[in-house]
Amino acid sequence: MFTSEFRADSMNNSDPLADPSLPVLPGKESLCGLPEHRIADWLAEHDHPAYRAEQLRQWIYGRRAESIDEMTDLPEPLRAQLADDFDLFTGQLVRHQVAGDRTEKLLVQLADGKQVECVLMHEASRWTACISTQVGCAMGCVFCASGLLGLDRNLTRAEILEQILRLTRRLEPDQRLTNLVVMGIGEPLANLPALLEALEEVHSKNGLGLSPRRVTISTVGLPQGIRQLADVGRPYNLAVSLHAPNDELRNRLVPVNDRIGITAILEAADEYFERTGRRVTYEYVLLAETNDQPRHARQLAALLSPRNAHVNLIPMNTVDVLDWTAPGEPQTQRFATILQEAGVATTVRKRKGADIDAACGQLRLEHSK
Repeated sequence: MFTSEFRADSMNNSDPLADPSLPVLPGKESLCGLPEHRIADWLAEHDHPAYRAEQLRQWIYGRRAESIDEMTDLPEPLRAQLADDFDLFTGQLVRHQVAGDRTEKLLVQLADGKQVECVLMHEASRWTACISTQVGCAMGCVFCASGLLGLDRNLTRAEILEQILRLTRRLEPDQRLTNLVVMGIGEPLANLPALLEALEEVHSKNGLGLSPRRVTISTVGLPQGIRQLADVGRPYNLAVSLHAPNDELRNRLVPVNDRIGITAILEAADEYFERTGRRVTYEYVLLAETNDQPRHARQLAALLSPRNAHVNLIPMNTVDVLDWTAPGEPQTQRFATILQEAGVATTVRKRKGADIDAACGQLRLEHSK
């Protein structure tokens, strides 16, 4: 089992690198979040044949049931027993937004009343889910809505998995999830054990059957967590949220950096590339008049040009309660051009869901008001 380098004996919101324990939640267990061996054990305990497990998983992952009652090839007594012990989903959908580009955002209330967000992005033949791993965030990035309410707790394995499965219910019957990005609320590497357990169901042939190469895990840059992810031995895509080319500026924008440092992050990312063969992406949110100047681009190029790296430039998504704004298009392109001319592969992320509360944590923040 993997543990965070910043393990704490108990949750401590004053420590942004503390790793809060997973909660004991009220109510029934999640049927969607039940591991395969637990399904088999439950069926055996209730004197049902083992082949029912495959039928049950097919309803959860393939046929995308919305309720236990829909599982019509299961005997009625079995469905009644399942409903006595489990809820298909333990959370409740609070709000559902659909943007003009068909990006869909869900606000889900968990069993203990906490709320998280997840997003489904539609493209021509590509359907990408973006999920959260914590309730709130302790990293303190000054331009992000996710951490404005602080860190509450880690999500459980089942709560992470339920987000993915809820989003698959938004697909048409002939559509399948093609990509998964762990870029929602929270720091994924601070809740790595639960995330990895959920991802095993995503990769399973009788789960969603999604290749690890189709999964991107984003981190603010926890070096030991990056190394732990490399230890897993799966070719996940790693995205490091860098946002600044020097420690002085990054300490202002990403406060946890003063306890880590860019050098340590780059060393861990280099090791990840060496061990997995997966090129590391560096995410860089462009903030007008803050980190978007040509000198910043040149400094970033000096850091990354010796590496097999890709930069994903992200124009700031406006959040009403924050003062930061995105630079104009000419400034964004100038920044990208400086990197490209230095030999650094660079793209500018397309904005998705711009006409809804698309920024990470924004819908949860608005609803909390």
